[in-house]
Amino acid sequence: MNKKYIVRLTSEEREHLEEFVSTGRRAAYKIKHANILLKADADGPGWSDEGIAQAFSVHEHTLRNVRQRFVERGMDAAIEQKKQDAPSRKPILDGEKQAHLLAMACSQPPPGHARRTLQLLAQEMVRLEVVERISYETVRRALKKTS
Repeated sequence: MNKKYIVRLTSEEREHLEEFVSTGRRAAYKIKHANILLKADADGPGWSDEGIAQAFSVHEHTLRNVRQRFVERGMDAAIEQKKQDAPSRKPILDGEKQAHLLAMACSQPPPGHARRTLQLLAQEMVRLEVVERISYETVRRALKKTS
C-alpha cells in the first residue's frame, strides 16, 4: 500500500522523541505515538506499517492518523490525542437553564418539605418545562460548579 503521509524526522526531532520515550514519565499513548513516529521515520528505521502495528499493539488506522497529524500539523499534534471538534451532544443545561436551576435551589422549598433535594429540583425543572428531562446527577453537577 502506498503511504500518503511520509514521516521524515530531523536529527533534533529524533533526539527529542528518543528522550521523550526514554524518560517514561508521560501518558502511555504519548509514548506510543512517539515510538510510532520513530519507527515510521523514512530516513531512520522505516519499519513497515504491519511491523509497527504488531510491535506497539495498535491498529493501522492509528498509524495513519499519527503520520497524518505529524505531516500536517507537526510533532506536538502527532503525539497528542486528536481533540474533539465539537461535543458529541449538547449540554442539557445552558446558561439560562442553569440560572433558573440556581434560582430554584435558593428559593423556599415546596410545602411539606424541609429543603429541596436534588430529585425535587430535577422534577420541578421538568414540571416547569425548563428541560424535557434531567437526572438528579446532572442537577448535582450543575450546582456543584456554582458552589
